[in-house]
Amino acid sequence: MPACTHLDQVRITRLPESVPGCEDCLAIGGVWLHLRICLTCGHVGCCDDSPNRHASAHAHQTSHPIIHSLEPGEEWSWCYVDEVAMIIPDVRGHTVIPPSPMLT
Repeated sequence: MPACTHLDQVRITRLPESVPGCEDCLAIGGVWLHLRICLTCGHVGCCDDSPNRHASAHAHQTSHPIIHSLEPGEEWSWCYVDEVAMIIPDVRGHTVIPPSPMLT
């Protein structure tokens, strides 16, 4: 079974109480579908089903390997480098997010 070899780069273990949306979409007036948080720096980006795929772009530009879903009821994380999904027990909290502009 594949394993993530980048857990030593997790710096964000407490999720924010709330976020206004995808940081990059908000800056350019874009729209997002689902939100992800970088567990290295806390950047909030949009998923690969969103038009601009900001979470993936952030990971590739910064070499920050692991994101965590901010969607309600989702507890998973993803390592872009090792291409493996996982639950990281040290990542805790729930984030209030706005509705997706793509669904309104």
